[in-house]
Amino acid sequence: MKGILNVVLPLVVFEPVSGFLLLRSKRQISFQHRHNTKLQLIGKSDDTNNANVNTGAENFLEKARRLREEVEEIESQKKEESYKKQLIQEKDERQEREEYLRYSAEVPILKSDGEEVMERVQFMPRLKKGEDGSELSQIITVQAPLPLGIILGESEELPGLTLVDEIAEGSNGELAGVKVGDLLRACTACQVSMEMPTWQLMAGGIGRPKTSRMMFSTDGKQFDEVMGALISNQMDPKGRPVWLVLERFD
Repeated sequence: MKGILNVVLPLVVFEPVSGFLLLRSKRQISFQHRHNTKLQLIGKSDDTNNANVNTGAENFLEKARRLREEVEEIESQKKEESYKKQLIQEKDERQEREEYLRYSAEVPILKSDGEEVMERVQFMPRLKKGEDGSELSQIITVQAPLPLGIILGESEELPGLTLVDEIAEGSNGELAGVKVGDLLRACTACQVSMEMPTWQLMAGGIGRPKTSRMMFSTDGKQFDEVMGALISNQMDPKGRPVWLVLERFD
């Protein structure tokens, strides 16, 4: 029994204490183990959150970058479209300007105060050749003294218009640059009117004749009227050359 007690005694004496300590130690270890696990879990959760935050930030930045690129592309397209519209507008304006210059001419215009000034007048084109408009006409002006030495005729293809049928060799018209086939669009013409000063009007006078020169459009005029307008330049007291506005193909 004593031997048994000796054997058991350590168990009785030390086992509870040791067991308690051991249990306590185990509990402590177990607690520490659970605590470490919790810390590890918390650490992993924080890393995951940080990774998610970083990923979200990167996604946001990527979306912002794409949005900025889309905005820049839209702005670039707008600028390009605006530039194209500007080019088209400038081209149209240039074509309009070229067409205006092609079908216009500076001629002497008589004003209401009796002064004669040079102004650019536009003429609608009458000559057309080719369905595609590959051959264009133009308006030109020439000045030539009388007699002109040209023979005019009525156009059969263009009723109401007057053409140059023949030109005498070495004539004033030929020297001025008139060509057969030219379409006469306008010419200078002289007109006589009675000028009556106020004192003559009060005295019952009849006034005095005054000759004025003006531009005469030949479009749609009778052939006799056109010839009369040309011949009237003989009445010009200043003896100035006759102005002829002609349309011809280039």
